[in-house]
Order: sequence, then C-alpha cells, then structure tokens
Amino acid sequence: MTWTDQADTHACVLLRIGERTFALAADQVAELVAPSRIFRFPHHTQALDGVILRRGRVVPVCDLAVKLTGKRLISRRFYLIAWRQQASSKETVALPVSGECELIKADLTPAGPSDSPHVSAWLSYNGEVIEVLNLNALTPEIIPVADPTEVVPPTEVHA
Repeated sequence: MTWTDQADTHACVLLRIGERTFALAADQVAELVAPSRIFRFPHHTQALDGVILRRGRVVPVCDLAVKLTGKRLISRRFYLIAWRQQASSKETVALPVSGECELIKADLTPAGPSDSPHVSAWLSYNGEVIEVLNLNALTPEIIPVADPTEVVPPTEVHA
C-alpha cells in the first residue's frame, strides 16, 4: 500500500498568503484564476474587498490576509475560487493569494478546542506545520438579495 492509498490521507491545496502557507481541503476548491478587475463599493464591510465577475456570476472577494497574517496583501497573483457552505446553500468566494498553489495529499490532525475557530485541522508538509482553513469562520455571511421581480404580498396590520 502506498501513502496515497491510506484512508486517513486527504487531498489539500496549499496556498500562499503573504509570507505564510495555509491549506484548504481540495473538495472546497473550484478553480484558480488570474486576477481580474475587482469592483469595489463605497459601503462594504472590511471582510469583503469587493466582487469579481466569473463565468457570469458575481463572486465576493474576501482578503483573508489581515485576519491570518496581520497585514494586507500587496500583490495578488491569483484568486482561488473556493466553495463554502452557508445555511442550506453552497456558494463561491474568491480568496486572493500571493503565490503558487499546490495540490498535495497529507494526513490531517483535527483541530483541538484551544485552536482558533478558523483552523479546521493541521497538516505537516516538508517540515512545516500548516493550518487547514475553515472558510465559514473566516468569511462573512453573504445575505442573499431578494429577486426584484418577486412580488412580496403586503402584511396586514390589525389593531
């Protein structure tokens, strides 16, 4: 049996954010794309940098660098488009990364009760201990906008 056949081995994508390396479960990664035009809005949260258009969809851009490293990213090499589960729906979010991404297989150690909520597990790769990220803890909840063509009946008020 090879190490890739082991049951406790998981596929992960390594990503560089600033000077640090983090990981995401490979099944959360949709694609890796070149930086494109980001649309910023005057009224937004600090967690939401703006949006990009990808495959006809609006994808929120969440710069995790400040939360994870304490510094904003100076250069963006790629956007890692990742899936995240929110309530009963699955949605994409774009994460700016500053370096190459790599698909690996590694044994994961579950996060402990004393670990930060953004850590879902730990892995060891090339002598480095790497945090596997929990996107739900790091990215803001995106509240879906109601369809403007949908007619909402008025509510009755009784005295």
